[in-house]
Amino acid sequence: MDNDALREMNWRERLYTIIFFTNTDAGRRFDTWLLVVIFASLVVVMFDSVASINQRHGMLLAGIEWVFTALFALEYITRVCVHPAPRKYIFSFYGAIDLLSVVPAFIALLFPDAQYLLIVRVIRMLRVFRVLKLTHYLSQANFLLVALRGSRQKIVVFLLSVSTLVVVYGTLMYVIEGPSNGFTSIPMSVYWAVVTLTTVGFGDIVPHTALGKALATLVMITGYSIIAVPTGIFTAELANAMRDDSVLHYNCPSCAKGVHDANAAFCSRCGSRLFERLEEAPRHPERDESPPPAD
Repeated sequence: MDNDALREMNWRERLYTIIFFTNTDAGRRFDTWLLVVIFASLVVVMFDSVASINQRHGMLLAGIEWVFTALFALEYITRVCVHPAPRKYIFSFYGAIDLLSVVPAFIALLFPDAQYLLIVRVIRMLRVFRVLKLTHYLSQANFLLVALRGSRQKIVVFLLSVSTLVVVYGTLMYVIEGPSNGFTSIPMSVYWAVVTLTTVGFGDIVPHTALGKALATLVMITGYSIIAVPTGIFTAELANAMRDDSVLHYNCPSCAKGVHDANAAFCSRCGSRLFERLEEAPRHPERDESPPPAD
């Protein structure tokens, strides 16, 4: 969109185009300066968490933070006002993040430590993908989402099995060691079982009896045996997702073979041409270059 077309719009359409899109010079400048302000506000929040800096410059940092909060609140209200479907923006991903970047400052008036929740503004830096035209990289995240959905049931079953296992181990250790050796309750013993099974090993609670040490050894061996299970499940699903993306589901007009390499022009079974004309070739959904959606 050129600047002449932008000038022909009314003020609301012009603001909507500038704020929500990057296909104009003004829109790119707005998003660039927005990212700079977001980054600056994150630096202020991080410096404010340092005790020595907070003691010397706490009031100054608080004043700067309220300036940033006012700017973000004004930006959020403007986005809601100029968007043609305000409810759609409010309940969108970016709409929720934009709101959460403002709310903690007001919660901090009642609970001072809540101001550090303003670090959620770092999520707003995702807009850098739109500004730098990196949106097509985000399409690769679809593989991860497909793999997570495909492995969800397996991972849930795995977690339920591990949860049952740590309860059993924790209860046994409570019976074997007892309160005299630091295992004061079954929940505390389950905590020990989780720490040991995951090979973290804080060492705040340790068995003292020979039978307890034997059980701890069994828990450690079990932990090494199962720790790679969720990784293997997810990796297998990710490989399947990438394999499905690398094939083309199109019936050969001669032998009716339905699966071919994604870039194949001829059938691997009979050698016939798959597409009579180039425009007949089905486009791959992940490779379609379409403009990024609005917030």
